[in-house]
Amino acid sequence: MRLTPHHPTADTSPPQRRARPVPMWRTVGRMSAAAVLAAIVLSTATADSAQGATHVLTLAQTVSEVFDNIRNWLVGILAGLATVFLTVGGVRYLMAGGDPGEVEKAKQAFKSAGWGYGLAALAPLVVEILRGIVGA
Repeated sequence: MRLTPHHPTADTSPPQRRARPVPMWRTVGRMSAAAVLAAIVLSTATADSAQGATHVLTLAQTVSEVFDNIRNWLVGILAGLATVFLTVGGVRYLMAGGDPGEVEKAKQAFKSAGWGYGLAALAPLVVEILRGIVGA
């Protein structure tokens, strides 16, 4: 028996839509924002628990040390994000099962990882340029 919209037992509700996947950059951005927020909360809690006493954990003696620290942080963050994209691309490629759309997304993640590693390799050069501008 074929059901028509006029039949009393026919399903007249609209068809269900599939949820759109969240883009990877939003997920990474949200995770980064959550990590920064957690660090701020923990540092504030630590400062409050010290009962008003200020303790300096590290103090750069020279401007050169500051630039070295900036370089190290830049390389670490960029290489870490590039590794995440490389891992995500590899997992997507393995799980694609021949789906051309998923394979293309995996290739895009590989390209993003390459850009990240390239920028991480150039971070020392950028810091040296800043050091030359500042005159340190």
